[in-house]
Formats: sequence, structure tokens, C-alpha cells
Amino acid sequence: MLICLSFSSRFNWSELVPLQLWGRTLGLQTKNSQFLLEGMPFRIFGGSMHYFRVPREYWEDRMLKMKACGLNTLTTYVPWNLHEAVRGKFDFSRNLDLEAFLSLAAKNGLWVILRPGPYICSEWDLGGLPSWLLRDPEMQLRTTYKGFTEAVDAYFDHLMPIVVPLQARGPIIAVQVENEYGSYAKDPHYMTYVKMALLKRGIVELLMTSDNKNGLSFGLVEGALATVNFQKLEPGLLKYLDTVQRNQPKMVMEYWTGWFDNWGGPHYVFDADEMVNTVASILKLGASINLYMFHGGTNFGFMNGALQADEYKSDVTSYDYDAVLTEAGDYTSKFFKLRQLFSMIIGQPLPLPPMIESKASYGAILLHQYISLWDVLPSLLQPIKSELPINMENLHLNDSSGQSYGYVLYETVIFGGGHLHSRDHVRDRAQVFVNTMYVGELDYNSVELSLPEGQGFRQLRLLVENRGRVNYGLALNEQRKGLIGDIFLNKTPLRNFKIYSLEMKPGFMRSLRHTAGWTAVPDYFVGPAFFRGRLWIEHQPQDTFLKLQASPFLGWEKGVVFVNGQNLGRYWKIGPQETLYLPGPWLRKGSNEIVIFEERTAGRIIQSVDIPYLGRTQYVD
Repeated sequence: MLICLSFSSRFNWSELVPLQLWGRTLGLQTKNSQFLLEGMPFRIFGGSMHYFRVPREYWEDRMLKMKACGLNTLTTYVPWNLHEAVRGKFDFSRNLDLEAFLSLAAKNGLWVILRPGPYICSEWDLGGLPSWLLRDPEMQLRTTYKGFTEAVDAYFDHLMPIVVPLQARGPIIAVQVENEYGSYAKDPHYMTYVKMALLKRGIVELLMTSDNKNGLSFGLVEGALATVNFQKLEPGLLKYLDTVQRNQPKMVMEYWTGWFDNWGGPHYVFDADEMVNTVASILKLGASINLYMFHGGTNFGFMNGALQADEYKSDVTSYDYDAVLTEAGDYTSKFFKLRQLFSMIIGQPLPLPPMIESKASYGAILLHQYISLWDVLPSLLQPIKSELPINMENLHLNDSSGQSYGYVLYETVIFGGGHLHSRDHVRDRAQVFVNTMYVGELDYNSVELSLPEGQGFRQLRLLVENRGRVNYGLALNEQRKGLIGDIFLNKTPLRNFKIYSLEMKPGFMRSLRHTAGWTAVPDYFVGPAFFRGRLWIEHQPQDTFLKLQASPFLGWEKGVVFVNGQNLGRYWKIGPQETLYLPGPWLRKGSNEIVIFEERTAGRIIQSVDIPYLGRTQYVD
């Protein structure tokens, strides 16, 4: 790669770091088309990293790598649906300790642009909005609808006391008002509401908005600096900012360093040379930049988002994003090319890149025991009885917050067989069983099945998976999951359901460990079932990747993996992703329990390997 651009001035920001400007008075300002920090010219060289996608033990490592690349600013979203998973109960502990994360950024010399939402997009379930909002049948997300603003106000009342002290006496130099609202724009009063909700609770730093070019003029709010998001630098794109705000510094809030993947598609990659040359061109034009993503991390658990354009597509577990660092925090060619570019501009030596952590290949792991889902039901799960099917969010669970993620099993009694029709009421995918016999699937594309005839009364079971709520676009209000309406057998709506919630939370997984009924895995078994085995580690645990081999006859098909109670996320044989990232800090010396929930056909062995495989690649156009 040859960067044939010259930079007329060098920027020495060695004195402009959070701990040396503790108690600053001016903060980040805009004047005559440039940023000033405490009155001194400043350019934002930022990178996105989300604390909720990276094990806490690795936060500092990733920050040190940011500094070694030449960045001076970290940006992060704040996921409401993790911090208030149950309405009225707030969690800012452990991996959600936002104050610790921001303080660590300050310690390591990084400024912070905070993006608190309430909506964050981010390829994250429902764009970070808690699913319990959808219990209200009239809910209008991202508007000034009273039910929404009351919930936002209660959330901000808990979030802002954590954030506000980290402004002048911490690393926060800017706060984003909502996120890409110009692409939604359903309520002309909403952005003013969010801005005032921040100001009233003590936010005093520079406010910003963030939109792509098409949404830019619709996402503005008075008193906030407009910034733009893109991957390809079209001619005149940055100058277009002048049409919505005059004499202001130009900022690319999201320069997309790669792209995300959907199940059934390719693993997208973005050419490193093209990326770095575009970054150089942006900087040559005098703009500030934030690399989205610098480090993507992982959609652990059930937290991946989805897209709904022509069809529904859910995102994979990995959020590698073909970013500057890999999913496991390793360097890529993008890192070293960017480091070279930023060092030229800064004109002073950068910190040495930290050593990368070696990865382990622990070999084959035997899953030696299993228990069928049907055997788990009587002992571990109490059904909800209802004449009508109830969607996941409206189940009477979790202090009236409903069920957010995972699976729901709907059972009813039928007499005879015939024509089963979903009327497109399955969200997102249902395996259909008569008693314990699998008869097929219902989803967005398959809405009818033939049920075999049989004698007497039989159980019809629909195991419905929430594959991830849409996180972007105009369909956010329609993201209820499970059965969202009637299912018909021979044109008659089914009634009198037993409904089992399968959220697979830690408490359930602990109970599963001690339940009776675990037996040796037979030579061939058709799920759904839980499988378990042990990984024995002799020395200090290291990062590894779990590979669940699929085969035409016997192999893992689709499900979820838990290690020592931690939900690593989903696997699916359709790819592209073939390995799940397992962080070393989640392992321990000695015995480690692995539990797999497999929906269909199971293997006997999984592999621990030291190299990830994210699937066949396709370059981003």
C-alpha cells in the first residue's frame, strides 16, 4: 500500500489526555470549522469498542491497542436492554460496569464519545431497546409516545448519575443524541425530547447526532453537531455537511471498517488498502474520524440483531466485523496500516503494540451425556396455561417484564391430522412435533405443514425460537416474538395452550445440571435435547474457539453453547460462522462444563481449535 497524501501539519496531543486535564472547564468546542479541546486545536481519531461485547478482563488490552494504533478517543454505545433487562431493575455490575469502563479509558489516555441512545442500532437485539416495551400493544418506539418517554426517563434517571461525573472530571468529551434518527424520523419532536432529557440530567459536553447521508437532514436537532456515517467516500460527501450546518468541523462518526454477517450469507470483508486510503483521504480533508468498528467483539448469548428488508435475516454470533482487531482482539493488516498512517500525522512515536495472547487448541471434547427437552419439561419448567397463544413479551414472567430471548414451547391437544397453517404468525422459526415426532418447520417462508393422521388425542408442540429482533429500519414496533397470533389446523384456530418459557438463564442452567434423567448419548439421536461434557485444562486457560462439525449424516445442526454457565451464543450449520469464540477468562484450571442445546441432530464431539473460521469470504461492494 502506498499512501501518497501529504499532511501540512502535525498534531502533538501528548498533553491533551484525560488525567492531565482533570477538572477542565472548556471541554470540547467547535470554532471556525475546527474542534478545540480546552482552547487548543484538536482532531478526533476515534475507534468504537463496546464494553458489553468484550470480556471485562480484556477491556484494557483493547484500549492499549487503540493507543498503539494512534487513536485518542474511544466511542461506545450503552445498551438499555442489558442495563434494564427487567423493568425497574438496573444492572451496572461486572461486564456492565460502565463507570469502570469509562474510568479505564481515562487511565489509558483515551477520551470518550458516549452514545447512550436510548436506541443504538449496533446489530443488537431491537437496537438496544428492552423488549418489555412491546408489552404495550400501542407502543410507538423512538417517538414522544408517553409510554416510551416515561420508560426512557426512568432509565436516564439511573444512567445519567453514572455518566455526569465523568464529564469535566473524566474522559467524556461528547455525547450523542439518539442514533441515526434521520433514517426513522417518525416524530419531529422526538430528537428535541432526547436532547432535553440529556441536558436536564446534567449533560454539559458537546452534543452530536449521527446519520448516513440520506438521513442527515432529517436527524438534526438544534444545538448538536451533525456527523455522518459511511464506508465509501463519495465526491462531495463531506462538503454535504455544509448544507445542513455552516462553519462547523466535519466528523465521520462511523467510518465502517468492515461489515456484519447474517446466517446463510458470506463472511464479509473490506479491503484493507481501500479502507486505509479512504481514511487518509478523510483526514486530508481536515475531518475527524471514528472507526466503526475498531474492535467488534461478540454477540454473546441471544443478543444479536437482525435485518428486515426483502426478507428477515438474523445476524451471526460473531461481531468480528472484519474490523481493525479481530473478534479475539488480535491484530490485522488494517491495524498496522492505520498505525503507519496515524504515526505520520501525529509526528511522534506511538506506544508499542501489546503482545497478543496465544490461543489454545484443546482438541476433541466428548459430549457424553444428554437429556431430552421432553424429559426436562416436567421437572424444571412450569407452564403458563392460556386459551390463546401469547407472544413471548407478554408472558407473565420476570416481574411482568415478559420473556426477552431464547425459545418458547407451545403445546396443545389435537385429534387427528390435517393442514396446519401459521398465517405468518410464527416469529421467527418453529419446529413442529406431534407428541415427540418431528414433522417440519414453520417460518417466514414456510407457513403450512401437513400433520399425519393418528388415533386418539395427541400433543401438538411448536418450539419457537426468537432468532433476534430487527435493529434497524421502520419495523421496530413489530418485533414481538413467539406466536403473535392464531395457528390454524384445518382452518380452525388452535386453543388451550400450555406455554413453556425457555430463556435458558443462569438459574435454569444451574437447575439443569442437577436434574435427574441425564443418560449416556446413544449412537443416533434427534433433538431437541441438552448435551454435556467436560473440558479439562491443565495450565492457565487461554482463548480458544469451539468448532461444532456438521455432516450430512451425523453432526451438530443448530443450537446454543454454554461453558461454565456462560452463553457463548448460537451456532447453525448453514454458516457462514463455524467457530464460537470462547474467552480464556471464562475457563478455569481443571474441569470446565460444556452444555449444548441442540435443536435437531447432534454429534458426539466438538473441537477446541486455536484459529477461528468465520466462513467463506465475500468482499464488500
